[in-house]
Amino acid sequence: MSFSFFKPLRPKNPPELVKAVKESLMALDSKTVAEVKAREKALEEAEKNIMSMKVMLLGDGEAEPNSDQVLQLTIEICNEDVIALFFHQLPVLGWEARKNLVQCWTVMLRQKLDDSIFCCVRYMENHLELLDFLVVCYDNKEIALHCGNMLRECIKVPSLAKYILESPCFELFFKFVELPNFDVASDAFSTFKDLLTKHAPAVSEFLTAHYDEFFEQYEKLLSSSNYVTRRQSLKLLSEFLLEPPNSHVMKRYIAEVRHLKIMMTLLKDSSKNIQISAFHIFKVFVANPNKPKEIKVILAKNHERLLELLHSLSTGKGGEEDDQFEEEKELIIKEIEKVAQLPNLGT
Repeated sequence: MSFSFFKPLRPKNPPELVKAVKESLMALDSKTVAEVKAREKALEEAEKNIMSMKVMLLGDGEAEPNSDQVLQLTIEICNEDVIALFFHQLPVLGWEARKNLVQCWTVMLRQKLDDSIFCCVRYMENHLELLDFLVVCYDNKEIALHCGNMLRECIKVPSLAKYILESPCFELFFKFVELPNFDVASDAFSTFKDLLTKHAPAVSEFLTAHYDEFFEQYEKLLSSSNYVTRRQSLKLLSEFLLEPPNSHVMKRYIAEVRHLKIMMTLLKDSSKNIQISAFHIFKVFVANPNKPKEIKVILAKNHERLLELLHSLSTGKGGEEDDQFEEEKELIIKEIEKVAQLPNLGT
């Protein structure tokens, strides 16, 4: 015969769990020596509560989450202002708790109050400074990757992505993508890329309004001494410039000599990958039927060196892709030769 003197603990319902999470996270603010033990206990409690929250939101591997509880938990999290605590206490939490919190955030962002209102999105729209906080966290390598994940989830929402693009903190990405820590720099570049490719209308509006400042900074990435930065930036440039909503930006870009000169420099890069990527942007300058005189002058003045570079340029892949590249290259070579023969260019 077995006796049980203790009843198993009843699982907390959403309001109870949110209350427990909030209290344990708030307790992490203890600073005095006398409170160290209490703080350690609070950290243990916070991490346990975050785990319970993860189970409620994602299930335990055996039972699926209850959709009503998931929504109720998310609503309570927003109503009790716990999201700000999630973000601000990330540096204090352990690695596992941070990872769990990132997973919870992904689920909570998708919860709808009705057909048009996502409660966590609405919360973030009312607390936009939290997006700035997540961006700045790239400066803290301990939490940079977790914050990067949470940030990219936010960027899936057009209004939140638009805010970051327009925020002064956006400029920090030009620094973060070149941080010495490779993992952090790569993560920052992934976020930077999402900002410039996920929501074409917002990106088009941003590039139109901030054209000069943006491309002045972007030039530095294209001229970076870091191979990875140069290659990724070049590839990304072709992605967002060739988006149909950015056609007016591209037309302006390919009409400017400074940008042409950068592509010509990259055509001489020691990396074949960079040369090929540069060619795909360079060809747009050359193929432009409305080339300004300044562009024609540069092409004519440098035509011998350009033709030499282009003749030696090959993808080396063979097959259909290589055939297409060679075909495009021949057209560009012919156009440069044609420009070089134009009269009155002052070369």
